[in-house]
Amino acid sequence: MTGKLITFEGPDGAGKTSALNAIVAAIQPRLGERLVVTREPGGNHISEAIRTIILDRQNTMMDDRTEALLYAAARRQHIVQEILPALRADQLVLCDRYLDSSIAYQGAGRGIGERAVYDMNQFATEGLTPDLTLYFDVDAEVGLQRIQTHRQDEINRLDVEALSFHHRVQAAYLKLLADHPDRIKRVDASQTPQRVVETALEILTTALPTYLGTEGESKR
Repeated sequence: MTGKLITFEGPDGAGKTSALNAIVAAIQPRLGERLVVTREPGGNHISEAIRTIILDRQNTMMDDRTEALLYAAARRQHIVQEILPALRADQLVLCDRYLDSSIAYQGAGRGIGERAVYDMNQFATEGLTPDLTLYFDVDAEVGLQRIQTHRQDEINRLDVEALSFHHRVQAAYLKLLADHPDRIKRVDASQTPQRVVETALEILTTALPTYLGTEGESKR
């Protein structure tokens, strides 16, 4: 597979999806059909249906391990139907969340265990690891305040968890960052939105010269 998988990660309210949208707007004219933008859970009909079940605020009785398994199931379908075909076609895949989210949210946030969630997902991913991960870091208090201020109409079941849950999520992300410095690059998401996007683009341009270098290089 000659394509590249780039994932965007971060705690709730970090602004990673807004940054992703701005990055896509900046690089889409150059890459055209070589660029694939997707998300987890989701990306296709089956995975989006699972997403609806997971995030529905009415599903308060969902068991923590059921939640983790549903994320893994959605991920598997997403990989098979969307990600692998794109990588085989030499496309650049930008994915809003991936396995690191499950490790942080279900492994640490829910207390299932980071290693347990990682091991369980190896069946779903068959070891498919991102080439690069941008981690948008912001303190839990700041992220939750942004959610309350800016997206009241989109608050889901995970957004309304206790502050302690979100602290565990952020701590797990920081541990992943420390454990995988070659793959995961931190973006300070407390900066202005413009600076966040500029920082992310700088990292992407350095890491992906074949796609985002000079005009000539991007067409190889």
